[in-house]
Amino acid sequence: MTPLRLPPPLAPGSRVALISPAGPLAGDADLARAESNARAMEWEPVVFPNARTRHGYLAGGDALRLADLNAAIRDPDIHGIWCIRGGYGAMRLLADVDYDALRRAPKPVIGYSDITALHCAIRARCDVGSYHGPNARSELTGFARESLARATRRDGDPFAGAPPLPLRREGSAAGPLVGGNLSLLCALIGTPYAPAFDDAILVIEDVSEPLYRIDRMLHQLILSGALSRVAGLCIGSFTERGDESDDAPRSLDVLFDEAAAHVRGPVAVGAPIGHLADQWTLPLGARVELSARGLGLAPE
Repeated sequence: MTPLRLPPPLAPGSRVALISPAGPLAGDADLARAESNARAMEWEPVVFPNARTRHGYLAGGDALRLADLNAAIRDPDIHGIWCIRGGYGAMRLLADVDYDALRRAPKPVIGYSDITALHCAIRARCDVGSYHGPNARSELTGFARESLARATRRDGDPFAGAPPLPLRREGSAAGPLVGGNLSLLCALIGTPYAPAFDDAILVIEDVSEPLYRIDRMLHQLILSGALSRVAGLCIGSFTERGDESDDAPRSLDVLFDEAAAHVRGPVAVGAPIGHLADQWTLPLGARVELSARGLGLAPE
């Protein structure tokens, strides 16, 4: 893995593009909240032309969504890119993103869920860090806002404010932070945009996935060799599964223990990562430590 470059911090007054590279907005309230959230972060929101478009389950056709993304990447007066929502669709754009422009002039890209596809591609093609954090339309809690501010301003610990994480496998390890939404991570395996798992600290989360599908995806990580290559595994939230009455012996705990057996380093659970209100913003690509103390930035 080549050395990572961190994008410049987002200072008060930074002009931040609001784009919809994946699913469509639910309505005007989504956009209004996104603009309000940007102002609450002391950023100047810039709504891009196709942010409100819709084409079925996509926020407009691929060409329109790609046009906004690439325009935001290329515009020297845009200092950051905040994805308004996830859903599905970012993966469809990966082959045509202007990675050369982003490599020449890195800028922060923020979002989670389906935006995992963009994060992985940016790391793979640009060796530039990005931020797995709340989407712009999210209802930001104080916890989420503080973590987002510390991460994007690079003036504090984005992992502060949470209790130590329970370990399913003991130990300590350090490495570059990779990961995000489990469905997208699995979908990218075998493509040029897959994460570099070797010696990394992998984070995973997901939503609306029943137990058998989580089982299948974890086993894809096992069978692909990804889990045996990481230095540690940090498991976030798996919400709205729709199968809360799991029949023994199958349960999330069983699946996590099965996955942990394939990781050579520590495995933590219960991290505030994913589809929940109080979530960390993860500086993907940054070097972090995972231990009984939790997740934290590694000393430089």
